[in-house]
Amino acid sequence: MTRSTRRSGLTRHWTPRAIVFLVLAIIGLVGTWTYNVIAIIEGNDFVGDWFNNGPAVGSLTTDLLIMAVAGCAFIVIEGRRLGMRHLWAYIAFSGLTAIAFTFPLFLANRERRLAELSATEHAEGMAPS
Repeated sequence: MTRSTRRSGLTRHWTPRAIVFLVLAIIGLVGTWTYNVIAIIEGNDFVGDWFNNGPAVGSLTTDLLIMAVAGCAFIVIEGRRLGMRHLWAYIAFSGLTAIAFTFPLFLANRERRLAELSATEHAEGMAPS
């Protein structure tokens, strides 16, 4: 196996989008576990710290922030791929309401769009030539 063959095997399928999500995953792991290790070293009650502003709050905040960024990236990438409109609204309203509301709302509308595209493909396949 040549060096170029090994390199292409290691880097195969790493698109820019895959790399963005991988970087977010690494940031999420390092960010959350930094706070988790602090909590473990200090012997803190992790759940109790949520209410007492301990390291668990930092871990949870980092966890949710990275998830929100990844979710927003997915909204834009997948929404564009499917030709969905007003993608900006899901992201803007997540700051006004909650990503826990807007991300599932996007997923619901994504499912509707997938069903619409499937019905269109089915109808085109059934149309006489």
